[in-house]
Amino acid sequence: MPTLDGGGAERVMLNLAVGLVETGCSVDLVLVRATGALRETVPATVRIIELKASRALTSVWPLARYLKRERPLALLSALDHANLAAMAASRMPGVRTRTVISIHTTLGHYIRDANGWWARTIPRVVARCHGLADAIVAVSDGAARDFARLAHVSPSRVVVVYNAVVTPALIRAAAEPFAHPWFGEDRPILLALGRLERNKDFAALIDAFAIVKRDHAAARLAIFGEGNERVALETQIRRLSLQDSVALPGYVANPYSCMARASAVVLSSRWEGLPTVLIESLALGTPVVSTDCPSGPREILQDGALGRLVPVGDVVQLARAIDAVLSAKLKVKLPSAALSRYTLECVLAQYRRVLGLQDAATAAAPDQAFVQRRGNVRGPMARSSR
Repeated sequence: MPTLDGGGAERVMLNLAVGLVETGCSVDLVLVRATGALRETVPATVRIIELKASRALTSVWPLARYLKRERPLALLSALDHANLAAMAASRMPGVRTRTVISIHTTLGHYIRDANGWWARTIPRVVARCHGLADAIVAVSDGAARDFARLAHVSPSRVVVVYNAVVTPALIRAAAEPFAHPWFGEDRPILLALGRLERNKDFAALIDAFAIVKRDHAAARLAIFGEGNERVALETQIRRLSLQDSVALPGYVANPYSCMARASAVVLSSRWEGLPTVLIESLALGTPVVSTDCPSGPREILQDGALGRLVPVGDVVQLARAIDAVLSAKLKVKLPSAALSRYTLECVLAQYRRVLGLQDAATAAAPDQAFVQRRGNVRGPMARSSR
């Protein structure tokens, strides 16, 4: 990955790394730069390799050198620029590593909404070069179909593996003290999470919340995340006189204690891949309201059976759905089977197959020399069973 910024893809990949270690694999987390909010959460059992490149696309040669030196059985990459670098490095002379790229969003929608030709070009190049990867993983059926259309390949070429979201660590984190004081108050609290970027459409959520306030005057909205839209959102909040009711506290390391205490979690996105926030909320018993965006929400919410779906960009419908949830004052009670496909155990079994790993029972233990030098600092991504 490029870095360990606190996005959904980074959290998912870190969950996978830790889970693979627990099944007997040796795992290296390979980063273009070993920076980001999640850096301090990496356990000592996962070695960090920093390529020290200026950006993902200049990391091809350092990554190739790592692959030739360490000879990992498999390499798993995430996010467009890193996927491109992984495919290029895997084809360098002397590299013999099975390479799997993972698609965490609907690239077609990203291209249509991206700013600038470069941002629109990279996903197209990833799709055009897909043949350099040994396997392609998408995090939802919708993301898989979208990538297949973009790459002009059969959908069967793309393996769907849902994100590992429901983990023991999630439950433990939810029991910790809440990270924002509002969640200790006896009032309706809405929570939204994600980077402050255009595709999350937090502007529509804030407009909808202004409508909700008419019937729920005590309600408050917290949006956890950081990004380029902060100034525009702050301006909108002031224009609507919501300074005392809407908070933008930035990145929050543990949002789950707040999520478990929220009256509802709202996803207002224009597009997604597989929005893990919906899965996390359901796992913690918190009601959800989501736009019916491509892709993921309809899959996760089982066509609306597990949460409310509203049209993308429809502020009035979003407000009505939020109002209905706040008025009902219900918690979600799901059978465990409803979220089983998002458990770490289920997802790891699928990734072991696509990565070509041995069964956990026969996985080779890391050699002693590797264990001794493992020290969790050195600065690419997944060394598996050797």
